[in-house]
Amino acid sequence: MISRDQEIDASVKRANAVPLPKRFYQVAAIRPHPKGFAIALDGKSVRTPGKSELVAPRRDVAEALVAEWSAQGEFIDPKLMPMTRLVNSAIDGVAGQEAEVASDALKYAGSDLLCYRADFPPGLMVLQAEYWDPVLAWAEATFDCRFKTTVGVGYIEQPTDNASRLAATLAGIDPFALAGLHSMTTLMGSVLLALAVQRAHLTPGAAWTAAHVDEDFQVSQWGEDAEAVVRREFRWRDMQAAALLGV
Repeated sequence: MISRDQEIDASVKRANAVPLPKRFYQVAAIRPHPKGFAIALDGKSVRTPGKSELVAPRRDVAEALVAEWSAQGEFIDPKLMPMTRLVNSAIDGVAGQEAEVASDALKYAGSDLLCYRADFPPGLMVLQAEYWDPVLAWAEATFDCRFKTTVGVGYIEQPTDNASRLAATLAGIDPFALAGLHSMTTLMGSVLLALAVQRAHLTPGAAWTAAHVDEDFQVSQWGEDAEAVVRREFRWRDMQAAALLGV
């Protein structure tokens, strides 16, 4: 199975292999649209890769899009435009496929990060319980589910009712919020943390910290790896965009 970090590395390599287009506009702006807020470059509509208009569902999302387009220098670098990439995905890939995308996100509930615990060292065990147990308790109370935890990476089967109860929470969710939720889920390895952010139980930063308890513990013991730091910074930008879009 390809990890999220491997996916990001491959995406970065592909992006670096393709010459970046030159910036061809002076001003990025918001203009009213029947479906929300459209993004215009020198007065002309921006199009998604699928040739649809780039339209944000809310003004705060539109402002984030304009900020990304305005921040581009001589060349347009998609790596530095997480909100644009995510809104493009919502319009081109999620709209009309909501059931499939929701199902893909909910697969994580069967093997959620929060359910797999370390049995050593004690310091890590304490941190996992401190950050993860309250989220599990919130999820169980909020969604009327029960989650089993286990030690190690051996698969543990969750109660069969969990899937249908969690699926009911996503019924009717719009493509933009769903795109944000799906992205948060894959970035953190936990649909429960993603749902906690979407429902304002956790801030994006608190959820991000919880998702990286293991990694941060290792850093505290052995120090940081420069490449890992850069990769995490890119992933955090993606997380911030996903959290904003996913509310």
